[in-house]
Amino acid sequence: MSPPVTWRKSSYSGPGDGDSCVEIANTPARVTVRDSKNLGSATLTFPAEAFVPFLKALKSSQDAER
Repeated sequence: MSPPVTWRKSSYSGPGDGDSCVEIANTPARVTVRDSKNLGSATLTFPAEAFVPFLKALKSSQDAER
């Protein structure tokens, strides 16, 4: 049986836009991401070592759009 998962939201998710965010839960082996507006929807799960490169790719893509 898997241990319970603790979900966290970014501290940048302040009042008003607090529900327009993603939440993450991590264990030593994986990181799982979900939409904070729809907790029952699908999740994305990454091997722990792939999550930082994923975030860097998102940031790079966002920077390229500016």
